[in-house]
Amino acid sequence: MTTLGEAARAVLLTPDPHAKRRAARALARGWRRGDIAHRCDVPLPDRPAWPAAPELLAPAQMPRRRKGGSERGRIAMLHALAHIEFVAIDLAVDLVGRFGGEFPRGFVDDWLNVAADEAMHFALLDRRLRALGSHYGALPAHAGLWEAAEATADDALARLAIVPMVLEARGLDVTPATVTRFRGAGDEASAKILERIYRDEIRHVGAGTNWFEWLCDERRVEPRATWQSLVKARFRGSLKPPFNDSARRDAGLTQEYYAVIA
Repeated sequence: MTTLGEAARAVLLTPDPHAKRRAARALARGWRRGDIAHRCDVPLPDRPAWPAAPELLAPAQMPRRRKGGSERGRIAMLHALAHIEFVAIDLAVDLVGRFGGEFPRGFVDDWLNVAADEAMHFALLDRRLRALGSHYGALPAHAGLWEAAEATADDALARLAIVPMVLEARGLDVTPATVTRFRGAGDEASAKILERIYRDEIRHVGAGTNWFEWLCDERRVEPRATWQSLVKARFRGSLKPPFNDSARRDAGLTQEYYAVIA
């Protein structure tokens, strides 16, 4: 029987975006069917396999994006979001393949569902880009998205603190305004896709918060102070308002976590 570690490694080493998307969804289905053993017994790559395009640039080299009023600006925004969702597939798969053995089966259930969601989000965004005459890979993309995974590869608690509870939570803060801009430009199709992603991301941040608190309980540490300490030590950026407090609260990420260090 294939193990969880082996299956996760295979997904991570798949470079083609659409093959990776299909492989992630197949992994989730295989796990649900009971075809995959709950063992993380193989080393995972430090960095996943990615396609030659898009060209990956340092943050300072990225072209400045407009707010989304013009079609060109909307394409650039959708492309950036497609890249985020593509990398998010690997982030979710790496999480279960690297740390899944430290948790009960429910953890793997949740994060393979997240991986399948991210694969679906990527497909929706790429399809929308193609409808607008573009595609994923047509523009450069941010090279720094995997840095958080590299910085937290040694500790599941740090990974949960940074990836879902900082990076994905930031998406909850900024997406509603992006939806409003797209809708104001008459791009209802894109707005609906972003609304779908937004609803799913609340659940993803909720999974991160839930399992972070579970692991804090296992280690007998206080969650909020531990999260604040990890963010200060492991996150290279800073937490900047405004925050979508209601969406964060729906995900269990209350102001007691982030307000004191924002």
